[in-house]
Amino acid sequence: MTYPSDIAFTPTVKSIQAREGSRRAYARMEEEHSWRTSVTPDIEAFIAQQTSVFLATANREMQPYIQHRGGPAGFLKTLDEATIGFADFSGNRQYVTIGNLADNPRACLFLIDYSRRRRVKIWGTARVVEDDAELISRLAPKDYSARVERAILFSVLALDVNCPSHIPQRFEAADVAAALAERDARIAALEAQLHELRANANPSAIIPI
Repeated sequence: MTYPSDIAFTPTVKSIQAREGSRRAYARMEEEHSWRTSVTPDIEAFIAQQTSVFLATANREMQPYIQHRGGPAGFLKTLDEATIGFADFSGNRQYVTIGNLADNPRACLFLIDYSRRRRVKIWGTARVVEDDAELISRLAPKDYSARVERAILFSVLALDVNCPSHIPQRFEAADVAAALAERDARIAALEAQLHELRANANPSAIIPI
């Protein structure tokens, strides 16, 4: 019997799991619930929040390569339960990912949310689309100045949500700035209330701070 996790758990991997003592637990996982093979609503919401993603490809000689892709939240779009797409912005002129996909469509997406310490790994295949203006327009983020050169479509074969072990907790600068602004506004409001109470109070009843 085959399982979605076989895309990563090759016979060699399984033999090492058996040697190291984890194979029984993974075999039970395969039989009971295994990995997902489509984008569920919770994963779609997770994808929509991402401003950063790592895309792994390999060339004809199977040499791996990992490239970072980023954009505003929502730049990574779930088009249907088996397809994720994003716009390829101009800037990087090496074209290693584009060349790799021309020779080998196998790819992997690695998404990580540092603030919630959660990561999602998605295995599948990817292809470059350069002659579909409607698709490219659909994937281009609104009010984002980067020029879009092409689209990349990722077909989902399997995905796994990992544990938070060893993920450092970090926060987006914009989220931190918003939280500090909210705190400062609250402090200002409380200081204004205190000033008003002092102004209206009997001077003899005011307790010095």
